[in-house]
Amino acid sequence: MIGVAGARAEYDQSGPVLLRCTAPDALSNLVAVLELTADHQMRCSAATRRPLAATVRLVTDVLVAGDYYDGDDACRGEPIAAFAWPLLLQAGGLAQLAGTRLELTARGRAALVRPTYRALGALWDRWLTSVSHDELARVEAIKGQRRPSTLTSVRNRRAAVAAGLGAAEPGVWTDVDLLLGILATQPRPLVVARSLMARWRLYLADSYYGSLGHAGPAAWDVLEGRYALCVLFEYAATLGVIDVAYTDPRGAREDYRGLWGADQYACLSRYDGLVAVRVNELGAAILHDPGALAGLGLPVPRRELRQ
Repeated sequence: MIGVAGARAEYDQSGPVLLRCTAPDALSNLVAVLELTADHQMRCSAATRRPLAATVRLVTDVLVAGDYYDGDDACRGEPIAAFAWPLLLQAGGLAQLAGTRLELTARGRAALVRPTYRALGALWDRWLTSVSHDELARVEAIKGQRRPSTLTSVRNRRAAVAAGLGAAEPGVWTDVDLLLGILATQPRPLVVARSLMARWRLYLADSYYGSLGHAGPAAWDVLEGRYALCVLFEYAATLGVIDVAYTDPRGAREDYRGLWGADQYACLSRYDGLVAVRVNELGAAILHDPGALAGLGLPVPRRELRQ
């Protein structure tokens, strides 16, 4: 069993499925990471803007319900929400790098003094159009991502996932494979590789034998599927847009098992355990009616704020 604070465990034949209702804690977590930034404790790589390991640990410790998984093994890797928050602050214009240290911007200071659910909605909107980070890089098993003219626009990919969430019925649990099917068939489908030729540049384990050009239809599950799982789990859930049901990623998805070199992976990504998502009250407002954010009856942050 995976123990996660604030989650409820249910059991099925594949093991425990944990539920995390994210909206009540999202604003509290935003305040927590803004406070760390105000205290000059947040550091990121000047080259990549990704948080340093010590910063990820700090953020993990202040999250209201902790991160999604405990432990640090080869499949789960580093935390999910704790990695996302420093990137979200930068993408949303709430913090900026001064060397390797994150500092609050005027917008960030205002959000810390007066946190609102509108701030989360604005953060989601700004992240959607930011180009500072490509989530696919978090699926480390997929090699060849840095080759020129290989990947599509990050903005277009995020927009496709947001559109898929917009098509989901609020308040209803949606199996993640059903949602992936929507992303593949919607009017503007999710596309990761720029072309069939570009897909040949991406690979697992070996650049020739493991090329995803050999994978045929299974390549979608590896590329677009894993990209979508990352966006949903690491960003939409962290910002409180969706509630998540998830299990241990090891062995959770078998859609890559027939590919060359796949037998060396217990899971293809730390996001493989995502089972189902639910657009919650906060997410429905962000996706469909931003004007309703001010009237949400969700909890205020659970910590005393700076004066």
